[in-house]
Amino acid sequence: MAGTVAERDAVVSAADGHLNNSLGSPVQADVYFPRLIVPFCGHIKGGMRPGKKILVMGIVDLNPESFGISLTCGESEDPPADVAIELKAVFTERQFVRNSCVAGEWGEEQSSIPYFPFIPDQPFRVEILCEHPRFRIFVDGHQLFDFYHRIETLSAIDTIKINGDLQLTKLG
Repeated sequence: MAGTVAERDAVVSAADGHLNNSLGSPVQADVYFPRLIVPFCGHIKGGMRPGKKILVMGIVDLNPESFGISLTCGESEDPPADVAIELKAVFTERQFVRNSCVAGEWGEEQSSIPYFPFIPDQPFRVEILCEHPRFRIFVDGHQLFDFYHRIETLSAIDTIKINGDLQLTKLG
């Protein structure tokens, strides 16, 4: 295996942009990793396809109202890009709603969940797994719901947008 033990065990802390090894001591880095700033917009290389997973890790703000994660077909604002899935955590209603927007028309919003998984000032891990007929949404390792595709060309889903009352710590 290439690299020293320190290099192999190095992890990125998005909070400060520095590399640390498993013991917490600094490791010299050739690249500075910028903070994951909210609102965030990033490219999904190659678009979505069955078997592909998107990971969003962060910390909910102390007094949150809401935050959203959207997978879209490009970044266009005018005309607006199609939204394959928009996930919105609404703290006042303790809802995790989802919807899509195709050709400028929003579909039927879905909101039923077995429990509300987000806690103010606490970390979370959202995984969006793309399968052939649907997205499977996991929060902190527990499957929360499925959302069936309303966009037929999965590879066109190539952008992730994140906004609201959270800090991002990792995307993958």
